[in-house]
Amino acid sequence: MATRVWFPLRQGLSRALSRNVGGWASGEGRKVDIAGIYPPVTTPFTATNEVDYGKLEENLHKLGTCPFRGFVVQGSNGEFPFLTSSERLEVVSQVRQAMAKDKLLLAGSGCESTQATVEMTVSMAQVGADVAMVVTPCYYRGRMGSAALIHHYTKVADLSPIPVVLYSVPANTGLDLPVEAVVTLSQHPNIVGIKDSGGDVTRIGLIVHKTRRQDFQVLAGSAGFLLASYALGAVGGVCALANVLGAQVCQLERLCLMGQWEDAQKLQHRLIEPNSAVTRRFGIPGLKKTMDWFGYYGGPCRPPLQKLSPAEEEALRMDFTSNGWL
Repeated sequence: MATRVWFPLRQGLSRALSRNVGGWASGEGRKVDIAGIYPPVTTPFTATNEVDYGKLEENLHKLGTCPFRGFVVQGSNGEFPFLTSSERLEVVSQVRQAMAKDKLLLAGSGCESTQATVEMTVSMAQVGADVAMVVTPCYYRGRMGSAALIHHYTKVADLSPIPVVLYSVPANTGLDLPVEAVVTLSQHPNIVGIKDSGGDVTRIGLIVHKTRRQDFQVLAGSAGFLLASYALGAVGGVCALANVLGAQVCQLERLCLMGQWEDAQKLQHRLIEPNSAVTRRFGIPGLKKTMDWFGYYGGPCRPPLQKLSPAEEEALRMDFTSNGWL
C-alpha cells in the first residue's frame, strides 16, 4: 500500500474510535448493529450540473422526519460514478453535518482498485462516515472470481478505520458477489454485513443461513422484496423508494418486526409497482422525478443520464396513482 495512505489511515482510525461507532476497533466485542431502513440519498444537481449542496441539506431535513436508522450516501442512487473524488467526499461531509448525530451514515467508498478503495474509505471515515459500503469492483468482471473478491474485501477491511458492508448490485455491475465469498468474508472482524440488491430471496435466505454463526447482518437492497427478506432473516433495507415513501417503508419494517404479516403483505403489494418504477424500470431519472412530486428536490441527473420522456413520466405517475400514493 502506498506510503501516503498510512498517516491519514491513523487519523481516520482515531476519528472512528472517538465516535465509538463499533466494529473491530471499538473493543466492544460486537460489531456495529446496522439493522433498520436507510434511504440511498440522491445527489442533487443544479441546471449547470454542479452538486447542489443546499438542496441536499433541504432533502435531508425532510427525510429526517422519518424513523430511519440512518442514510446511505454515494450508493448507486447517488450517481457516484459521475462524481469526482473530491465531490464524493464533500457530499459525505455535508450529509454528516446535516443529519442527526444518532443516525448511522453509510458511505459508498468502492472504487475499481483495492488501493483506491482503501484510500477512499479512509478519507470518507475522516469526513464523518460511520460505515463504508463497498461495491464489487467489476470492470474486469471476468477475473473477479471468489478469490479475487475475497482478497479485495479483506485488504479493504484490514485497513479500514470503520466497519465495512459488502455491496452486491448485479444490475449495475453484472457481477453477483458469490455466496461462498460472502460466507468467508463474514468471518472478518471488520466486515459487518451485506447489502444485497439482486432480488433473489433464496440467495438472501442462504446467506442468512450460512452466516448465522457470525456477527453478520443482511440488508435487502430494494423495497420490492423487503417483506420476503425480513421473513428470511434480513435485518433491514436500503430502499430507493424510501426517498419518497419513507414513512410507508418504515411502516412495512415495523409490521414485519411485529409479526403482523397480513397487514405487511397488503402494504408490500402496494409498494411493488412504485418500487420497480424508481429502480429497474426508470432508474434514477424516475426516482428524481418522483421526488419532485413528493415535495423533495429531485432535479436533473448528470449526463449521460437523461430525463424521462413524457410517455415515461406518465407511466411512472400511473404506477404511483394506481396504488394510491398520488
